[in-house]
Amino acid sequence: QVQLVESGGGLVQAGGSLRLSCAASGRTLRDYAIDWFRQTPGKDRAFVASINWSDGATYYRSSVKGRFTISKDNAKNTVYLQMNSLEPNDTALYICHADRAEVPVRGRGGYWGQGTQVTVSS
Repeated sequence: QVQLVESGGGLVQAGGSLRLSCAASGRTLRDYAIDWFRQTPGKDRAFVASINWSDGATYYRSSVKGRFTISKDNAKNTVYLQMNSLEPNDTALYICHADRAEVPVRGRGGYWGQGTQVTVSS
């Protein structure tokens, strides 16, 4: 099993920045990818970004490309999501997810954290 604990959310003005952290524990992540999803009330979770633990390959939803950067620290077993130029539409609960890297559709299984709230004011 994989345990995921997110931190770093908060309230920020539009145009500001936040860095989210996802600390993973429980097993080796060598064959895993770590994702960030986000969810607003009444809507399904939406994929935001992903990073493969083995080779560091990254993927982003189009609306965050150029503004968000996903990265990892192998020694700390932690994934980060640096969010710049935040917009009110980025307001959501940001949730960390882990699953085997070869799973093509992210979010249907795997492990989830509890999430951290990001609120962007206009």
